[in-house]
Amino acid sequence: MTSIEHNLQQVRERIATAAARCGRAPEEITLLAVSKTKPASAVAEAIAAGQQAFGENYVQEGVEKVAELAAHPDLQWHFIGPLQSNKSRLVAENFAWCHTVDRERIAQRLNDQRPAALPPLNVLIQVNISDENSKSGIMLEAIPALAAQIAALPHLRLRGLMAIPAPEPDYDRQFAVCQQMADAFRALQQNYPDVDTLSLGMSDDMDAAIAAGSTMVRIGTAVFGARDYARPSQQ
Repeated sequence: MTSIEHNLQQVRERIATAAARCGRAPEEITLLAVSKTKPASAVAEAIAAGQQAFGENYVQEGVEKVAELAAHPDLQWHFIGPLQSNKSRLVAENFAWCHTVDRERIAQRLNDQRPAALPPLNVLIQVNISDENSKSGIMLEAIPALAAQIAALPHLRLRGLMAIPAPEPDYDRQFAVCQQMADAFRALQQNYPDVDTLSLGMSDDMDAAIAAGSTMVRIGTAVFGARDYARPSQQ
């Protein structure tokens, strides 16, 4: 068993334990393996261990991996990093998901640049749930307006919400923040039948996110090991 295979097994067991603790089925929660700064060979190890959904934060690096691993057509590539307007075409052309839509202009560009031969791009609205100046995302009260704009675009498919909560020191505080996101997610589901994804929870707050109702957790270091940020990555 490779180290990545072992790591994936441990993360899946942690997801199953967290799900069981709150009466949920582990199948309700997708593990998104965050492969930023990791080579395609590491992703290939994860694929061999049964992982199919991968998250990338840097556009150019992600596009290169999509091309290198094109022999695996069943992979799901998710863009989860901040998206600049001048890189939107690369995301629209190469990814199946974009988690970081936070303004109408980006949504419109992704829609216009999505190739007609591909299915609609699955998009999540990024919410700045902790109101941090350093993070992208909209406020909770802005969700309905942006959701309506996205839903009107034919080459996008609104699937739900995403957030990166600020680090909290204890479980109860983590859960309280995650619960706010879950409430917003359920409210969105009332109006949009395709909404089924709450991308919430990383290694430190995954248990609280699952208890609140997350359907997708984004796990990187626990799967691939420590990151080498000295490795050149292009936005």
